[in-house]
Amino acid sequence: MRTEVVGHGGTRLGLRVEGAENSRPIVFVHGWAQSSGAWAAQLADPALTERFRLVAMDLRGHGASDVPAAGYDDPVVWADDLAAVLDFAGPGAVVVAWSYGGLVLADHIRVHGTARLRGIVLVGAITEIGRDRPGGRVGPLMREHMRAMLSDDPDIAVPALTAFCRDMVTRPIAGTQAQALLGAGLSVPPAVRAALFRRDVGSEDVLAAIDKPALVVHGSHDRVIDPSTAEHTIGKIPGATGRWFLDGGHAPFAETAEEFDAVLRQFAEEC
Repeated sequence: MRTEVVGHGGTRLGLRVEGAENSRPIVFVHGWAQSSGAWAAQLADPALTERFRLVAMDLRGHGASDVPAAGYDDPVVWADDLAAVLDFAGPGAVVVAWSYGGLVLADHIRVHGTARLRGIVLVGAITEIGRDRPGGRVGPLMREHMRAMLSDDPDIAVPALTAFCRDMVTRPIAGTQAQALLGAGLSVPPAVRAALFRRDVGSEDVLAAIDKPALVVHGSHDRVIDPSTAEHTIGKIPGATGRWFLDGGHAPFAETAEEFDAVLRQFAEEC
């Protein structure tokens, strides 16, 4: 089912929803230049949909959500957007945040605390951004293609995004899913792609204050977000557990969906 909620400043946020309405909620937050479609395998997994209510959001400027001109550098905006989704999903949600989505989750905790949360899963995620921030260290693939992916010129941006989406995984994923990831990236306006990086914020105090169960998932061969970022996060969140996908890339939920879903299901049930 597709629906929407209203986030900060009246921005409409697209949602994909699966599972029973009265089940415990799991909320999925995608990464930079992606969409809720990134979670296609999870939304179609009966082992998850029969136990949980799955809610995957489109960040502002992405997917089916509105594309406001400003606000992408404001933690309050991101915090309020996620709060609106959590209010829709219901109390006690497990939030699964991928890549840039980890920063959005950190913004929510920074502004609103952890009251709406039952647990958090950070997947190949950053929790801060800016030069020399250990919780936001990017890998060689991101550094290689970043400038080109932000270009207004399609002759520059399209090949860069194609190479980026192809090489961010270490295992083949279904052709339709691979093309969907590329399509999502191309559908995000270049101005939005660039705006998400015009921030400089640390989150060590935010991580240290997390009082809910936390699972940090990372591919050992992630070339988009450096694995040291996961190590930093595990060390800062009290009681956090790390789960490494050996030889995995940046999207374990797509590369090894069955294994990822089993890990997520067990964590959500234990929370």
